[in-house]
Amino acid sequence: MRNNRSVIFIILSGAVLFNILFWQEQLALNALLFEVFILSTLFWLYPGSFKNRIVQGLLPVHFTCLATVLIYDTPVSQVALLITLLLIAAFAEYEHRSAWFAGNSLLLNFIFFIASFSNQVRTTQTGKRKRPLLGKIIRFSIIPVLIALAFFIIYSLANSAFSDIMSRIGLQLQLFFTHLFEIISVERLLFLLAGFYFTGALLMRARSRKLEQAEAGKTDDLRRERKHRLSYDGTLIGWILGRLSKGVLALKNEYTTGLISLVLLNALLLIVNCVDINYLWLHFSYTPDVNLTAMIHEGTELLILSLVLAMIVLLFFFRGNLNFYTRNKWLKAGAYLWLLQNTLLVVSVLIRDYYYIKLSGLAYKRIGVLFFLLLVLFGLVTICLKIIYKKTTYYLLRVNAWAVILLLVAASAVDWDMTIARYNIQHNDRAPLDLSFLLSLSPRTLPLLEQNLPLLKQREKELNQKGEQIGDCSDCVVQILKDRQTDYLKEQAGFTWLSWNYTDEQVKQQLADLKK
Repeated sequence: MRNNRSVIFIILSGAVLFNILFWQEQLALNALLFEVFILSTLFWLYPGSFKNRIVQGLLPVHFTCLATVLIYDTPVSQVALLITLLLIAAFAEYEHRSAWFAGNSLLLNFIFFIASFSNQVRTTQTGKRKRPLLGKIIRFSIIPVLIALAFFIIYSLANSAFSDIMSRIGLQLQLFFTHLFEIISVERLLFLLAGFYFTGALLMRARSRKLEQAEAGKTDDLRRERKHRLSYDGTLIGWILGRLSKGVLALKNEYTTGLISLVLLNALLLIVNCVDINYLWLHFSYTPDVNLTAMIHEGTELLILSLVLAMIVLLFFFRGNLNFYTRNKWLKAGAYLWLLQNTLLVVSVLIRDYYYIKLSGLAYKRIGVLFFLLLVLFGLVTICLKIIYKKTTYYLLRVNAWAVILLLVAASAVDWDMTIARYNIQHNDRAPLDLSFLLSLSPRTLPLLEQNLPLLKQREKELNQKGEQIGDCSDCVVQILKDRQTDYLKEQAGFTWLSWNYTDEQVKQQLADLKK
């Protein structure tokens, strides 16, 4: 890392830049300008970081997120941009392979930033001066200032013209500082401090290297450990088996326990899957009395519980030497069967979600279920690979963490509000429009809703006939859209060019064209 004075100057400059770019602005073009400063500074402070393969791989991913912010500026793209930036900083400053360890190291940056910055300030003192420069200036100025003040009072009392000039100067200074404090509000000062903290914690590495050392000892491949035959296994299974967990047959006894466990769990999950296959896959027919919300939630909750249980059980039994037991083929077969059954459970939940979307339209949670199912499938595959190739839990967590990050980046490349609005409007013949939900979507959907206003008004009329009004007026859709457009345009008028993004620019133009 570079010298202390350079670091202090860069962090203070970053705080000022953060304040200028983001104060009362939305995240958009200003993110690009801040990225130029952060990334160039990061690679200057840590010159070897650009050669890091993980950093090299993260950079195009991060730039993809930056592009989605400049195009769509959705909350998902903003979150993805922030997370990938934090990861780039973490891998640039620390020697890590896992996003888990890198994230924790960066967390230490934020926790210990104040202490780290204070230490940087203290170490900039060269020790050549016996007293601080500010202290010397104050001491040298006391007598001259007192003499000047005395003569200032005398001249003011003796000369009315001089007194009048000094009064005017004093009034101008008072107006200047009053205006200055109006501009620099308490909120702006707090925002400046937030920018200082964020920039500093992002760029200044914590002194602790314990997490780097801890990960250095982690490997992807399991290693067989030789244990004393008479030693007691301190795990839960060791406590339950008692003396059966010791001796030459300890590994065989653990194998037997694991095999019985997987047989029972497979039998239970088999019943659940048979019910789902019969009810959902083969003979499902929708009737108004079917509670689709309950059906999808129950399936998802069951999947989460089953997956967590599967991971815990499989990680427990395949945590160590049982992977190298020569007669463990039936245990592996039971594990593979259970993973297959969990895959069938994923398909059952996917079918539930399909029916839910088909009959009720798209929504955030229904899309979220699809992404969750993708992660579950990936997790099941990696557990299977762990068993086949005798991988460690560290490998499992490391690979799945990268899967989550890449899926988040992929999700940031879609404007989900527009996708939801467009899909629901196009399929309104089989999935009745949820007007309240449609009207609550991002302002980016306003031109699309305006173009389909007759359809929305017809749906509102149907709801009114059922006694399900969306507001206190008889023609609320028109009024709500008008109010949302007014609020949106007013908000956009308050932003500068720093908040520019492609979608907002297009929406403003489309709304202007619709008014013509």
